[in-house]
Amino acid sequence: MTSEPSETTVTSETADTDAGPARITWHPAENPRLVLALSHGAGGGIEARDLRALAAALPAHGVSVALVEQPWRVAGKKLAPAPKTLDTGWRGVWPALTAPGLPLIAGGRSAGARVACRTARELGAHAVLALAFPLHPPGKPEKSRADELLGAGVPTLVVQGGNDPFGRPPEFPEAPEGTYDLVEVPYADHGFAVPKRAGITQEQALALITDGVLKWTGSLG
Repeated sequence: MTSEPSETTVTSETADTDAGPARITWHPAENPRLVLALSHGAGGGIEARDLRALAAALPAHGVSVALVEQPWRVAGKKLAPAPKTLDTGWRGVWPALTAPGLPLIAGGRSAGARVACRTARELGAHAVLALAFPLHPPGKPEKSRADELLGAGVPTLVVQGGNDPFGRPPEFPEAPEGTYDLVEVPYADHGFAVPKRAGITQEQALALITDGVLKWTGSLG
């Protein structure tokens, strides 16, 4: 299922947090039933291809998307702070994200996915979307972060590239039923880029992401 971008107006707001000002860019649905909040990773911002694709596709299906820029990015810094500070920034934007009064899915890519998992139960997230979850540092599978994923405590969807050096789909642990589901994007790396020799195009790879997320959000109720 592919969809046209929503024609609703994109707006931005600043949210004060104990880690500094954060920024929220809203891609609203006309008749929203859910809000999906997505933050970026430690090496990039909300211009990431997966975040852009979801913000373009989901509003037409009743899901407002809020792209969250952590305070360190708003301040123009190039290096992400410690996980504790990332969690503080995320907690600080939560009141603005819940302001529409709708069920809120916490999400993000890479480091942002870890933040969403670590804070989901505490903040009362409806579910978690983990894009390119960094299961372990590249080449160091013994340093697993599976406990963060398994500890989210709410329905969770992982979308993972088939060639992600931070954790390929077969490396993810088996989990009790209902803990999390996983959608694989074949050939994709940590940024969901696919090589030219891949069996799918970049557009098809992004469609796998948006279609998988749309199907999952439809099942949440």
